[in-house]
Amino acid sequence: MQRIIELLRQNDLLRVIDDELDIDLEIPHLAYIEVKKEDSKALLFTKPVSKRLGKSFDIPVLMNVFGSTKATELIFGKNPNAVSKQIEALMHMKPPTSFMDKMGMLGTLFNLKNALPKRLKGKGVCQSKVYDEPNLYDFPILTTWSEDGGPFITMGQVYTQSLDGTKQNLGMYRLQVYDKNRLGMHWQIHKDSAHFFHEYQKAGKKMPVSVGIGGDPLYIWCGQAPMPIGMFELLLYGFIKDKNARLVKSLTNPIYVPEDVDIVIEGWVDPSLMEIEGPFGDHTGYYTLKESYPVMDVTCITCKEKPVYQATVVGKPPLEDKYMGWATERIFLPLLKTTAPDLIDYNMPENGVFHNLILAKMNVLYPGHAKQFMHAFWGVGQMSFVKHAIFVDENAPELEDYEPLSDYILNRISAKRLLISEGVCDALDHASPNALFGGKLGVDCTGGVIDAPSKTILSDRDLLFKVTTLVPEVSALKQYKTQTKTPITVMTIDKKRAGKEVYEALKPLIEHMKLLIVVDHEGNSVDNAYMLIWRVVNNIDALRDIFVEEEFIGIDATTKNDLDGYTREWPKDTDCDQTTIKRLIELGLVENNPAFLKHFHI
Repeated sequence: MQRIIELLRQNDLLRVIDDELDIDLEIPHLAYIEVKKEDSKALLFTKPVSKRLGKSFDIPVLMNVFGSTKATELIFGKNPNAVSKQIEALMHMKPPTSFMDKMGMLGTLFNLKNALPKRLKGKGVCQSKVYDEPNLYDFPILTTWSEDGGPFITMGQVYTQSLDGTKQNLGMYRLQVYDKNRLGMHWQIHKDSAHFFHEYQKAGKKMPVSVGIGGDPLYIWCGQAPMPIGMFELLLYGFIKDKNARLVKSLTNPIYVPEDVDIVIEGWVDPSLMEIEGPFGDHTGYYTLKESYPVMDVTCITCKEKPVYQATVVGKPPLEDKYMGWATERIFLPLLKTTAPDLIDYNMPENGVFHNLILAKMNVLYPGHAKQFMHAFWGVGQMSFVKHAIFVDENAPELEDYEPLSDYILNRISAKRLLISEGVCDALDHASPNALFGGKLGVDCTGGVIDAPSKTILSDRDLLFKVTTLVPEVSALKQYKTQTKTPITVMTIDKKRAGKEVYEALKPLIEHMKLLIVVDHEGNSVDNAYMLIWRVVNNIDALRDIFVEEEFIGIDATTKNDLDGYTREWPKDTDCDQTTIKRLIELGLVENNPAFLKHFHI
């Protein structure tokens, strides 16, 4: 960790904050704002304090270590595309035909031995200091949002193993601090650690768990990488770094952890005990609600002589996970192609919060190929959680060139090219009427421009007048991409009826509109396209909220309630505490830039 801090400092990618700032709200709010800047830097807080606990900490807090493309490349030691090419080369290795070919292959295979983690005897530097009477409140664990259920460890490397000890797993899960020696384990139902947990639960045995914090930041990235089930994530670390991850045994359980992490929290999970975890402001930009999860009893904490506490903040985009996700996207492209061989490239826009929106480019070989491909795509590992996927062909612009790409897409949208289906959803999804599964949308934008009559485009003012005549509760309106075959009309509304009823009421205006999107008046601006995309892909269930009739498509992205037959609890946005923002501005740590703050819903 110290090496990375110095590397960031040398590359002008580190901002040191020497002001005394509170671990509750102040530190995470500053990190939340910093990473949204175009020239964002990692933040090292040297004087964290807790007014709640009445104490100061001698352990600095490091945040946004993955806070830029350059920082991410420094952590990897190379561009993630280079790692992707290494993986692709391995996958396409051919049998050697000459002595030199054999020698080259031998060298490649010899280097692969560095991917295997190495178990060391004795203690690691992470065990220089031992706390046999552990107290989690001795560490600067942050409370990010006003309505969080308490402090949460947000960059915890959670190490677990199967009941028989043959499989190991490294996951990145949030961990709620209940008291000085108990942590809530947010193991979502689809995750490897949850599968291990059920093995122990069935056997009636306690489950060993160790949590690493800090060390090489690549450890935590590996923890969120979508590795195949049964493969230890630290194999990926060794492959990328071309050196073994060096592991030492925890002092009070059988779990092995990297010997150079800054802090290790050891313990056991009793599978017969569950406790309410949450709420927590998550990476969707919404709070995840209270739910029962397993509890870890902490038996020991060890650390380096001078540890650094690493944390991240999640909420509305863009955040540090933007850059972590970019690396994941690039590196796993070759592996995704093995099960989706016609895939050329894919992109997860940051304001689509990864599983809510994906763009994919493919080779189209025959009619209906794109829709066939959608089903294959939704069957591949973590891609099965993707709610909305848009597919283009090889002639489309680059997937990162959003302006020309959006024109290309909108010129190819028609009712016949939509596929609305149902499948599993991420546990954090709140829009679907059911937990863990719901509607999915696939859009086939391959092929030529659609042959459809153009709409008669009115000015925003004239169209708003006609709209409010039919639906008086509409408060604002803006049209986008009117030069394409699919002009977009965005409306804000003071919701008084179901989205389907609004859509039906506006059908007389079909000659002026093709794609209608309705959002709540509160919390949205029709002028902020970036955050509108975030809101829409979060708030819709394709089976319930998309209405299609010939060339008039409606999307209801409002908050759902009993008007829509929605019986679950709808979560709140992760909104910053304005008193905290004001204090950070007064301290000169945040620029008083109203346009910037408004744009990112700060």
